[in-house]
Amino acid sequence: MFVTFEGIEGCGKSTQAKLLYEWLKENGHKVLLTREPGGTKAAEEIRELILKHREETFPPFAELCLYTAARAFHVENLIRPSLEKGFIVVCDRFSDSTVAYQGYGRGLSLELINSMNREATKGLEPDITFLLDVPVEVGLLRIKSKVKDRIEEESLRFHQKVREGFLRIAEENPERVVVIDGTKDIGTIFSQVLNHVVRRL
Repeated sequence: MFVTFEGIEGCGKSTQAKLLYEWLKENGHKVLLTREPGGTKAAEEIRELILKHREETFPPFAELCLYTAARAFHVENLIRPSLEKGFIVVCDRFSDSTVAYQGYGRGLSLELINSMNREATKGLEPDITFLLDVPVEVGLLRIKSKVKDRIEEESLRFHQKVREGFLRIAEENPERVVVIDGTKDIGTIFSQVLNHVVRRL
């Protein structure tokens, strides 16, 4: 099973991904926890390149190319081999983030993004995706105290467009995407996540 967690900055997806990983491990499942961009040495190097603050303009298309390049390394070298060995793979972000951030957020062609995602993943899609939805103001307030990366420091309007993008993705993929109210407490959210995962298992 391939499980992904999605949402805007500060939605709580990383916490929930880790909780699910720990529960599955404790209950005897072979499980891998990973993240995007990242997961392999090459993909982590690309992550650093993407998120680092820089003086020169970062073209949206360059951003898209780097995200999909990192994804290609990740799928080829870690995700697909793990799935083939019978692991449950839990991933913090995947291709939906590229659609939401570079498509709805940056305004790049969704057709282009979907084409690049298909090439990077060789058609691999999650079995289930949890979208933790929170108002932008709530999410950004949660990360207020941390040192922010280049994407986290984008404008309020940018993050609003990203949230709208995630909700559109959920509307278009109801059989795969489960929308959960990310403003609830951690335990309540996790019980909903676990209920869906156990039913799939």
